[in-house]
Amino acid sequence: MAAFGTVFMPEMSISWFDGEGWSTAERVASDSIQLHPGAHVLHYSSTCFEGLKAFRHQDGSIKIFRMDRNIARFAQSSELLSLPAIDPAQTEAMILDIVKHFAADVPEPPGSMYIRPTHFGTEPAIGKAAAPSLTSCQYILLSPVGDYFSGGDTTLRLLLDDTGMRCAPHMGMIKSGGNYASALNPILKAKKELQADQVLFCPGGDVQETGAANFLLIDGDEVITKALDESFLHGVTRDSILTIAKDLGMKVSERQLTVDELLERAAKPGCEAALSGTAAVLTPVGTLIHKGQEYKVGNGGVGETTVKLRQALNAIQWGQAEDKHGWLTSI
Repeated sequence: MAAFGTVFMPEMSISWFDGEGWSTAERVASDSIQLHPGAHVLHYSSTCFEGLKAFRHQDGSIKIFRMDRNIARFAQSSELLSLPAIDPAQTEAMILDIVKHFAADVPEPPGSMYIRPTHFGTEPAIGKAAAPSLTSCQYILLSPVGDYFSGGDTTLRLLLDDTGMRCAPHMGMIKSGGNYASALNPILKAKKELQADQVLFCPGGDVQETGAANFLLIDGDEVITKALDESFLHGVTRDSILTIAKDLGMKVSERQLTVDELLERAAKPGCEAALSGTAAVLTPVGTLIHKGQEYKVGNGGVGETTVKLRQALNAIQWGQAEDKHGWLTSI
């Protein structure tokens, strides 16, 4: 099977902002895009994106999960990066159009169609290091995918980094490519030296997020995760899992979590940890690495509550459980 996110539909939906308004969206070939070498995005990283999924239900219908929430975050990221404002209604129409066009290619569960809206500055002006791009482009790219972590019933190894940070604190809530690039070198170093799968960034001992997913600690019937602020991404899957946990009668604590508390709780029998994200869904963490020592989370295996929460989310996405929060949109 091809690696996650490396297969694309042959067409995408695209629209251009000329400084005054957005062009009518059109479907074009997805394997190329024309861009001036002086484009703002190539020099000053004026770019943001989203990740959401469309699912095939047993009756053949196609449903997109929490599209409104992703579009709202897309608009927020664009605003915080000083990109031209997107038109949320147009972005929604572009997503619906391209997914409907390739509806026959949406995989059966557990696969899905990954949807990647992208917005970037196009103005050819290399003198605008301290000024925004007045023109931009947005497109909707589709990729049929399977599981992001394809290791089966295995757990991840996380390095706890309490000295560095994933990105500049005021940039954390923006879904921008630069945030992922800044985290890449520490992740690669942790993989090479410690066989870690990811780095959990904990600047000053404050447990935040990994390079590509939010972090959740599950201690008995309580889910603990950092309270929302601008230092880390406000994950849609994170919000969904917390909502489901409340529906199941669990206690949800959004608050500061220190490395010391994390290691103390993780050692308790039955404790679990997981990463949440559109791609990762809810992936169990079995080992924490800190200052040269390894700490098992619970028994180091896949936790029952993690599996239960993931299955509950998947059941809604796949049309096997009631969508009582109105998270699904029909194409």
